[in-house]
Amino acid sequence: MQRAHELLPVVRDVARSWPIPPLTDEVRARLQIDERYAPGVDGPDVRVVVYRPTEPAGPLPVVLSIHGGAFCFGRPEDFETVDAGLALSVGAVVVAVDYRLAPEHPFPAAIDDCWAALLWTVASAGELGIDVGRLAVTGASAGGALAAALCLMTRDRGGPQIAYQALFIPCIDDRLATPSIRQAVDNPGFNSKGAEGMWLHYLGEDLPRPNTSPYAAPARATSLEGLPPAFVFTGGLDPLRDEGLAFAMGLLAAGVQAEVHNVPGMYHGAPELDSSALARGRATFTAAIADALHRDR
Repeated sequence: MQRAHELLPVVRDVARSWPIPPLTDEVRARLQIDERYAPGVDGPDVRVVVYRPTEPAGPLPVVLSIHGGAFCFGRPEDFETVDAGLALSVGAVVVAVDYRLAPEHPFPAAIDDCWAALLWTVASAGELGIDVGRLAVTGASAGGALAAALCLMTRDRGGPQIAYQALFIPCIDDRLATPSIRQAVDNPGFNSKGAEGMWLHYLGEDLPRPNTSPYAAPARATSLEGLPPAFVFTGGLDPLRDEGLAFAMGLLAAGVQAEVHNVPGMYHGAPELDSSALARGRATFTAAIADALHRDR
């Protein structure tokens, strides 16, 4: 894995992958936050963190949240402000998945853990106080790949019904052959070199790429028919921009409802150039999830 580590070094001797502001006391007071474990499927039990608004009572919609980090970094606590904010903004229970990380646990460990978390969430509907008829999945970056792959897996296996998929700057295609990949070689933050290293860590350096599973790279799917309605959010300066847009166009061509929002001046994992456009995009992204889960209420 020498080339993978040269392109995307993976260091484990840090307490957290990214410094984040802690949840405020005001936000914590509005949430019940619990740690649970989902029975593993072909692997160990999967830790999840559940964020439930203290109000309103009664069955709430549920969002399965899959964090980003190039398949190699992160845990739910690194994104607690995002998940807590989503729970409160949408009015939903958020179940954040602590999936196993590459390169120690390459594909399919992460998607297996997400599948296990999905099955547990649905089976625990009474305990969690959720309405499984209003279930969405969301993920950012590598989490977007896992969210999209989970929708494919659920369709193919006849699993629980997913009402909506919300993909934020998703990585979708391991072939790295788009114009945005070529344009972002020297970008700040996560760039084309990091994208190459990410896939090498996740898939292994010796995997024949024509054999890549669509449950790893959803762009490899031969059909996108029958998938849940989607929101696909991309960044104008992101190396992953074009694969996200192509996936959204593929959904539309397959007859799947899809909303697409591209933010100009937005890097991947670096300060954006247009903060107002990003704020508008994030608000639209959250509003779309809320609308999908509360539309008939």
